[in-house]
Amino acid sequence: MMLTEKITISSQAVARDVGEETVILHLGNGTYYGLDAVGARFWQLMREGKSLGEICDAVLDEYEVSREDLERDMTVLIKDLVTQDLISTS
Repeated sequence: MMLTEKITISSQAVARDVGEETVILHLGNGTYYGLDAVGARFWQLMREGKSLGEICDAVLDEYEVSREDLERDMTVLIKDLVTQDLISTS
């Protein structure tokens, strides 16, 4: 994963905020995917068209986390969202 990559949200993904969390429905297969508060912030920044690097910088400014931990967790989340066909990267 390169931090310069952009995220494209699938046209099959519909998201709604529920409190501090976000729930995403994949319209094609009917599966739901839940994001906690930090994951919901990632999703919000993805919807704004931010690159992975910009998302990382924004989250580092907002949360007390090391860059190393954030990049590791972000990589896991991005790979999972790609596997679920909710996003693609370019």
